[in-house]
Amino acid sequence: MQADTLVEQEEKVDAEAPAAPVQQEVAPVPQEEPEVKPAKRTKSTAKKTRTVELTLTVTGTADGEWQADLVHGTKRVVQGLVISAAAVSRAAKELHDDIAGGIDEVIEAARTQHRTRMEELEAELAKVKAALAELSE
Repeated sequence: MQADTLVEQEEKVDAEAPAAPVQQEVAPVPQEEPEVKPAKRTKSTAKKTRTVELTLTVTGTADGEWQADLVHGTKRVVQGLVISAAAVSRAAKELHDDIAGGIDEVIEAARTQHRTRMEELEAELAKVKAALAELSE
């Protein structure tokens, strides 16, 4: 019971004593201003990508003759290099289907033109052979 009486006495004391507001004065703490250092320029550690400018120009004629020119920056590396239509076709297929489609159309047009010319020449050759055969008789 003694514990009960102590708790009751503390409660009576707390109830009787008016709560006084607690005020504490806090002395302002002087803040140190951070030292401002001038920004240093450091070299970037990021890897710089070096670009290479190469310009490859492939030109073809209706006869199916193809040439290539290669320029590195402003320096001409190759000019007027003769290349085969088959090489152009293979290279175009390696690059992209859209490129290959456009080039194959040009190559097919040249084939058609050459076949037509070959048929004309074969017909002319047949006439010449016939004329030669008449002269030999």
